[in-house]
Amino acid sequence: MAYVLHNYFRSSSSYRVRIALNLKGLNYRYAPVHLNRDGGEQFGAGFRAMSPDAVVPVLEADGIHLLQSSAIIEWLEETHPAPALLPAAPAERAWVRALCATIACETHPLNNLRVLKYLTGPMGLDEERKARWARHWCENGLAAVEAMLARRQRASPFCHGDTPGMADVFLVPQMFNAQRFGADLSAFPLAGAIVERCDSLPAFGAAHPARQPDAE
Repeated sequence: MAYVLHNYFRSSSSYRVRIALNLKGLNYRYAPVHLNRDGGEQFGAGFRAMSPDAVVPVLEADGIHLLQSSAIIEWLEETHPAPALLPAAPAERAWVRALCATIACETHPLNNLRVLKYLTGPMGLDEERKARWARHWCENGLAAVEAMLARRQRASPFCHGDTPGMADVFLVPQMFNAQRFGADLSAFPLAGAIVERCDSLPAFGAAHPARQPDAE
């Protein structure tokens, strides 16, 4: 199957999908969508035909357009079950999904590019207050993640288990975001150690925003 990933190098959601594709060992064509150039290429008619809410990423798989990073990664897990990104036990799967949702639903949307642009546009915030907003919500969300990691029944090198999985796929881009916004990451030693371990792996390293063809 031929894959095309329509994405932006610095988008956390895109970063997640790149990591997942790499962990699954799947090749894909990189199709950049610049979120700032010319008012945002995501708002063009061509991209909106694939993504009605004008957000990246979109994974094109033999003419099918898959939307939303969480749904895309779940689809990859179902269609390419090995190596598994979710544990086998239902309770453990629920815990991993909860950690992913803490990042994707409770943390990331509040420091998403379109939210930040609205803050400095119609809401009239200056850059310093925008950055303060982003840092607050990054630190707030990562504090919840750190608490969840601290309560694991068994310590492990990754979020869950001895190999990287779906929770790590979500954690690494969020920590990258938090660092960009100047968040204090010293309060999250468990998350920090996991991210450092992940970043040493080729699947994560190749997905890093700085290594993408549209990186600025």
